[in-house]
Amino acid sequence: LLSLCKKTNNNVCVLNFLPQMQFMLLFSRQGKLRLQKWYVPLSDKERKKISRDLVQTILARKPKMCSFLEWRDLKIVYKRYASLYFCCAVEDQDNELITLEIIHRYVELLDKYFGSVCELDIIFNFEKAYFILDEFLLGGEAQETSKKNVLKAIEQADLLQEVRPHLCRRIVEPTRWTSLPSGDQ
Repeated sequence: LLSLCKKTNNNVCVLNFLPQMQFMLLFSRQGKLRLQKWYVPLSDKERKKISRDLVQTILARKPKMCSFLEWRDLKIVYKRYASLYFCCAVEDQDNELITLEIIHRYVELLDKYFGSVCELDIIFNFEKAYFILDEFLLGGEAQETSKKNVLKAIEQADLLQEVRPHLCRRIVEPTRWTSLPSGDQ
């Protein structure tokens, strides 16, 4: 149980089962970055350097090697699905297996939404991929673990998006009022 504790400034043990993600990267086998989500403030220069270094490091590894690696002061957890690598950085004391499950859950959500997700789905619908990620993770921590609830929220947002243009059109288009005959008032 003590291994699940995170010490706070006043030495209080706080149970923390879900890892605090620093960032998530999705990239192709060719090293093209397809999606990146940062949960820590870094300059663009630092982000580019970290992305480049990690992509090169992971692509250089053999397929049978472990999907966890210690990099700088972080743990890197990655998994390849078809032609995409999903890579997360977590704090050193965080659980790699839970992080791997978070990656897998995100892939399952993408798969359910797109119906057998592929790299092209991420490229052409990157806004939706970010939206799904944001419904699942908030500030680098799992916000909702239920696939059903996440997919329900995404479905509701899609419905709202479909209804919204019709509402906007009504607001923009002037309504033509006809005056009532003077005797009916």
